[in-house]
Amino acid sequence: MPLTIGSKAPDFTLKTKTAEGLVDVTLSSNFGKKNTVLLFFPLAYTGVCTQEMCDVTAGLGDYTKLNAEVYAISVDSPFSQEAWATQNGIKVTILSDLNKTVTRAYDVLFPMLAGVGDTSARAAFVINSAGVITYAEQTPTPKDLPNFKAIAAVLAK
Repeated sequence: MPLTIGSKAPDFTLKTKTAEGLVDVTLSSNFGKKNTVLLFFPLAYTGVCTQEMCDVTAGLGDYTKLNAEVYAISVDSPFSQEAWATQNGIKVTILSDLNKTVTRAYDVLFPMLAGVGDTSARAAFVINSAGVITYAEQTPTPKDLPNFKAIAAVLAK
């Protein structure tokens, strides 16, 4: 079961790949400033994950209006994440949890996806500017998407 609403969000620093190189992104850098939406997804280069990140990219302005930063997290390397994002026009900040540290901290590890290995489950968290989880969801299967209307409603409060 993922972490629950009202829990303090585990802080982390993960890498993202940009044109400038590898960059550290720390969750707590948003504390006191804005809300954060964390979207865990199983793997780059898969159909449902690509559709989810393309859809979120199309709505990034809506999250900005709700004072929220969106981070997507998978167990892929930052190099494959960057290539996938570039190929598909994905503008969401994608963070590499190659060692599955954050995936385990948020308790959203999906064991043996398609018999290949452990990945992140598909899950969503909203973390307020005080660092507290105000929305938590792990989808029933990796093919199911999070409830984005519910996420927006929590951010709008």
